[in-house]
Amino acid sequence: MSDFQLNILGCGSATPSPKRNPSSQVIDYRRRLMMIDCGEGAQATMRRMGLAFNRLTHIFISHMHGDHCLGLPGLLSTLALHGKEGSVTVVLPESGVRIMKEITDYFCREPQLEIIFQPVSGEGGTVLELPSLTVEAFPLYHRIESYGYLFREKPKQRHLKGDMVEFYNVPVAMRPLLKDGADFVTDDGRTIENRLLTRDPDPSRSYAYCSDTMFDERVANAVSGVDLLYHEATYDKSLAAEARKRGHSTALEAGKIASLAKAGKLVIGHYSKRYNDIEPLISEAASVFPNVIAASDGLKIDLDKL
Repeated sequence: MSDFQLNILGCGSATPSPKRNPSSQVIDYRRRLMMIDCGEGAQATMRRMGLAFNRLTHIFISHMHGDHCLGLPGLLSTLALHGKEGSVTVVLPESGVRIMKEITDYFCREPQLEIIFQPVSGEGGTVLELPSLTVEAFPLYHRIESYGYLFREKPKQRHLKGDMVEFYNVPVAMRPLLKDGADFVTDDGRTIENRLLTRDPDPSRSYAYCSDTMFDERVANAVSGVDLLYHEATYDKSLAAEARKRGHSTALEAGKIASLAKAGKLVIGHYSKRYNDIEPLISEAASVFPNVIAASDGLKIDLDKL
């Protein structure tokens, strides 16, 4: 099982369709579930994808347009009704806290579940820090206050070479220090370099979510070097003027951001309902950035296998 998996619940834009729910994703990180955006239908798709509600700890909302947040009251109500204990933290733009708190105060009155609203404002910054992962918010450039989210693993520990550790009789208490890069000094004063006792750590992975936003190089700067980038591709390049007017990006622009950011792979989504066939969007993004994955409802991507 992957330690870091992206689950796409919805990849459509404003209007739900038979093929696509509005925006919603779930990161499964070491059995902790964290949702990004919560359009209508998100909780039903969670069930279909086998994502357990009781493992959901955080929900990150990019902005307060309905296709990104109208599923949230229903999801929180379900969590409360089914007796989820502890807390759920909702990270969202500061401008949306009051209205969302009023809604949940009305519909989620069961005492077992604590709903914590954590506002994001200005330039964003770190919104969650776990022992092995951070989540950072950064501005997007839409018609209203909007944020992207960057999930970044911290550097991992080195792997012990079991035969060498035994050969040099490294005490058990010393072995965690070796994983952190320390050398080992024997009882007779010899220094055994760490490289002889350990192997390189597994690579740390990162994922960035960018929806909704106009093309802006500041987005590429915010996600520079990311392993997997999700970027909206609402329109094709023939509708670039409409995209700009509505605060969105074309597939070509999504590819350009991935290229500028030197991302590992690009996932495009947030397709306009006018596209039954998204092959033109895939081809357009791939014309400037070859490693393109097309989002679809129900898609799972293991970051450990990128």
